[in-house]
Amino acid sequence: MNLTIKDIAKLAGVAPSTVSKIMNNYGGVSEETKKKVMDVIVEHDYQPTFSAKVLATKKSNLIGLIYAGKVNVEFTHPFFNEVVTSFKKTIGKLGYDILMFSNEQFSKDNGSYLARCRHFHVDGCLIIAGEEIEDHIYELVENGVPCVGIDIELNGPKASYVMTDNVNLSRKVIQHFYLDNIREIGFIGGKKDSAIASLREKGFIDIMSQLGLKINESWMKYGDFHEESGYTAMKEILQQKPYPQAIFAASDMMAFGALRAIKESGLNVPEDIRIVGCDDIDACRYSDPKLTTIKQDKDRLGKLGANMLNDLINGVSELKPMFIDSELMIRESCGSKNRNQ
Repeated sequence: MNLTIKDIAKLAGVAPSTVSKIMNNYGGVSEETKKKVMDVIVEHDYQPTFSAKVLATKKSNLIGLIYAGKVNVEFTHPFFNEVVTSFKKTIGKLGYDILMFSNEQFSKDNGSYLARCRHFHVDGCLIIAGEEIEDHIYELVENGVPCVGIDIELNGPKASYVMTDNVNLSRKVIQHFYLDNIREIGFIGGKKDSAIASLREKGFIDIMSQLGLKINESWMKYGDFHEESGYTAMKEILQQKPYPQAIFAASDMMAFGALRAIKESGLNVPEDIRIVGCDDIDACRYSDPKLTTIKQDKDRLGKLGANMLNDLINGVSELKPMFIDSELMIRESCGSKNRNQ
């Protein structure tokens, strides 16, 4: 038999509100009454339902996980996988579970993220960047649901975001090439409607201009952060004569695609063309040649996202966004002698 809080109250001879106070460690109840109620709870092995806990505490200790965008990375991208793993560990230690929302199908009445957040009483949401962000995402922010974005700008009294300083990471790559006496540099960027891709392209253009390096638009191509698009982009660049001395690909996966295209053309990396990627996924250390890349602090991104969201849930407002520094991991593909592993 599944007892309710009213059943426990009746068996103990007290009001349901008294049982609720005792179970949630509120004051104003005598030790004698506490013992009487707890004896009944233990005797009948009473476990309050989830809905009862929510009604009593006004918190579900549930976090909604949303991969935003009509086109999104979900679990297929190793970078976001590591960020979410770090987030999960940290938010778990803070007492929360995670509920993942699908964006595969929205219905007019209850398919929106806001409707589902209200249905499941989630305390807040972690939102992972994708492409073609749905209006449903910003509806959460506008309605005061605590939200933290990873690589997506969310602004509001109960919203903020954390991301790598994407402009500066591009600067680091081009400055490294420049110090190695490389002047002719191409760029493989992400989709132009992606905020992250735009920031990395901006960093590339800004530092090239500041260093007095010519920007050759025929050496600037765009993909979708996945390997095949990097392969196609590099094929197009290699059709140009001359081809660049070096390529900065705005993701490791696109860099792997570019590497494959260069090898197929009969050229070598780094002897003929140098390559630098971005993200420092595990595969970079095992590619041939090992890929030089920009290391984003995925563990810190996840931890900061968890702590920011916990603060927003617990009443902190107007949190400023946080931008995380990156590190250039020098390996074989850029041709430098001084290398990290």
